[in-house]
Amino acid sequence: MNNEISLKINADNLILQALREDINSEDITTNAVMREDKRGLVQLICKQDGIIAGIEVFFRVFSLLDSSARMEAYVQDGDRVKNGDLLAEVTADVRALLSGERTALNFLQRMSGIATCTRAIADLLKGNKTKLLDTRKTTPNMRVFEKYAVKMGGGHNHRFNLSDGVLLKDNHINAAGGVKEAVKMAKEYAPFVHKIEVEVESIEMLKEALEAGADIVMLDNMSIEMMKEAVQLVGDRAETECSGNMTKERIAELIDIGVNYISCGALTHSAPILDFSLKNLKVLE
Repeated sequence: MNNEISLKINADNLILQALREDINSEDITTNAVMREDKRGLVQLICKQDGIIAGIEVFFRVFSLLDSSARMEAYVQDGDRVKNGDLLAEVTADVRALLSGERTALNFLQRMSGIATCTRAIADLLKGNKTKLLDTRKTTPNMRVFEKYAVKMGGGHNHRFNLSDGVLLKDNHINAAGGVKEAVKMAKEYAPFVHKIEVEVESIEMLKEALEAGADIVMLDNMSIEMMKEAVQLVGDRAETECSGNMTKERIAELIDIGVNYISCGALTHSAPILDFSLKNLKVLE
């Protein structure tokens, strides 16, 4: 599914869950200082250079709390932003602005951090056939947002969930009794439209996977030298993916190997946030 569509379908329920986590029965602080409906305006300020992702998710927090909320956005997802930039202004019930602030910023900071991390690595691969992929190493209940952020940073999505494709990893292979057996079972069970990917950790396992008819081979935790040998051995018999401890520094060493994909769990599990703040709240009436 197109992940922008997926985001729209899933976002509201997930945002509401996040709001429920932060507002149990009431926002006691806001209700203490704001006893009635008054319109307010607040500014979204960038505090670090990076790539923006999740600006509409940020705003949706406020519009779920106040259906009359409005946002004037001066950037869009995928844009490069700088420390000090005014990114958007939101007008809504002051109580919605105060109560939704942290939840809105949490989404925006997390998503923009992932987009920023992804862009830094994706830029290394410009002009190269190798595509940068994310993984399923995502924050529980945040996958739809985090994988969208990877796309905004210039990366590509691997499987969205376990229904998307067959990926036979070491424990699947052990459960099946070997590479050949695992691929055979997958071909018998999976719909024909699904490709079959096999994780391999040695040249011997790679040969077995190719002989069994794997569509994609994941070269897992191999040395640079072994990956070069593996890619040459595969030729055009299957697509290749490198995985395992894929840091920015290590990816820079893989650019000329000729692998089709590099999957990097760090894009989602280790990206630092990009910092923003909501400032200059004004009560309008």
